[in-house]
Amino acid sequence: MGDLAKIFKAYDIRGIVPEELDAETAEAIGAAFVRVTGATAVVTAHDMRESSGPLAEAFARGATGQGADVVEAGLGSTDLLYYASGSLDLPGAMFTASHNPAKYNGLKLCRTGAKPIGRDTGLIEIRELVEKGVPAYDGEPGTVSQRDLLKGYADHLKTLVDLVGIRPLKVVVDAGNGMGGHTVPSVFEGLPIDLVPLYFELDGTFPNHEANPIEPENLRDLQAKVRETGADIGLAFDGDADRCFVVDERGEIVSPSAITALVATRELAKHPGSKIVHNLITSKSVPEVVSENGGTPVRTRVGHSFIKQTMAETGAVFGGEHSAHFYFRDFWFADSGMLAAMHVLAALGEQTGPLSELLTSYDRYAASGEINSEVADQAAAADQVRAAFAERPGVTIDELDGLTVGTDDWWFNLRPSNTEPLLRLNAEASDEQTMAAVRDEVLAIVRGK
Repeated sequence: MGDLAKIFKAYDIRGIVPEELDAETAEAIGAAFVRVTGATAVVTAHDMRESSGPLAEAFARGATGQGADVVEAGLGSTDLLYYASGSLDLPGAMFTASHNPAKYNGLKLCRTGAKPIGRDTGLIEIRELVEKGVPAYDGEPGTVSQRDLLKGYADHLKTLVDLVGIRPLKVVVDAGNGMGGHTVPSVFEGLPIDLVPLYFELDGTFPNHEANPIEPENLRDLQAKVRETGADIGLAFDGDADRCFVVDERGEIVSPSAITALVATRELAKHPGSKIVHNLITSKSVPEVVSENGGTPVRTRVGHSFIKQTMAETGAVFGGEHSAHFYFRDFWFADSGMLAAMHVLAALGEQTGPLSELLTSYDRYAASGEINSEVADQAAAADQVRAAFAERPGVTIDELDGLTVGTDDWWFNLRPSNTEPLLRLNAEASDEQTMAAVRDEVLAIVRGK
């Protein structure tokens, strides 16, 4: 049995294979999953890592051993698994370690209708049952069947965003040897898109670069190929293709906040007056754009469980995070990098200007990006920062998630990591000079310089 204390995280299960996560553990998780959800059938999908197929099979043994039928979708992206769960009305299990290096693997679990299972919604119960040992089931075992859902997934996405009438676009896609290489050709088939593929070969050893586009060095090949081919846009997916990063026609990286604002505008045009959820470290431009377009911005803590929960509670039509996770009410409130990419392609293809020009109204401020500082006593450092800014005129302070301090001209958020001795700083201001001054002042206090 693997190391359960290490592999059960806040939102998923993840660890090094086979030391921390092995077939025996996957089988026990499959059995516990059926017990906790009460499922009579479950659907699974897996990414291209060498260990993913065997772990999915082990999970299926555990699930069928508890009397549940298993529908195996085979190779798929995480949002394909959400589509499977939503369209088949079944709980689901996705085998992936997303953007983690090759030695890792994991599971993302959901209830019927793609409802997430995290620490507060069943993951602890599953872990406890695995630890105790799942009781034997005395009925008939379930059956295993295979079902190809790729075309259904692609067709469903095309009902949500119409790309048939857009002008022809040259699109570079860097799949990072991950699942985008499997899903993009099906989704783009029949559309006026000249696809330039980068690293579409499925390879869980990630021979070209890590499939983690939040790190700028992993976007360099995409940026170069966009410039070299004169493409209209570049898209980069992470390993399980649930996140998408965008590069404009100049090869410049586009802020995920600008993408959030753009997609929000499109969703508000379809659903006037709706609510849009954004976490508190997305750009100030997001709530501004939402309000300007007649919507209601709803601010949440960082983390997909908070976004999904708030969207479900408020009926919000769309939600976006700074980490390039984008959530859609019409997609079972789940996140889909592909759906976000299709919205950007539609917006670009419905007008004649370049992407950089299209995004100027959505990218209004100078941002620091997320800066990590290793700090032994995070609370004490945050208190020092608060004391330094609290008495200044026009300053507001809130503690929805960490410490957020702001004026009309600038804001910053300082929050502790859940898993490491780090403080994470995000700062934004009306101009680069102001942002740099605020950023450097906070970092000097945090780092004791």
